[in-house]
Amino acid sequence: MTGREHSRLLGIFFLVQGGLQVFGGLIMFLIYGGLGAFMMSQSRRSEEQAMGGIFIIVAIVVAAFVLLFAGFSLLTGWKLFKQQQSARIWGIIASCLVLLGFPLGTALGIYGLWFFFGEAGKQYYRGIGDASNNFPPPPPNNWQ
Repeated sequence: MTGREHSRLLGIFFLVQGGLQVFGGLIMFLIYGGLGAFMMSQSRRSEEQAMGGIFIIVAIVVAAFVLLFAGFSLLTGWKLFKQQQSARIWGIIASCLVLLGFPLGTALGIYGLWFFFGEAGKQYYRGIGDASNNFPPPPPNNWQ
């Protein structure tokens, strides 16, 4: 496989990872938020209603945290898929972050780190940087 193919494949994997994180965050928000709303509406004591409010707050905080990581994975996947030069830095950071998500995140993180720190990844992203900086040389200084 070439560096371009690895980069596009990693982009697709990070987009899928981000989509799965959004889906999981939405499910967790619906479960905890629904449980909190149910507790607040069906309870008669103030302690039980407070516990329902805590569940709703936890649902909001967890959803925001998960969406933050999902957004980072989605942005990284998009940059990798579009083969931008900054994608290597974003990919290294995202690969380190997804290592904690066993088993799919761990596999994606190891594959990403293997590619970005390997020779194929270094050469590919060095080539992207060189190709984007190929400006024509300045005109000769003939006025002297």
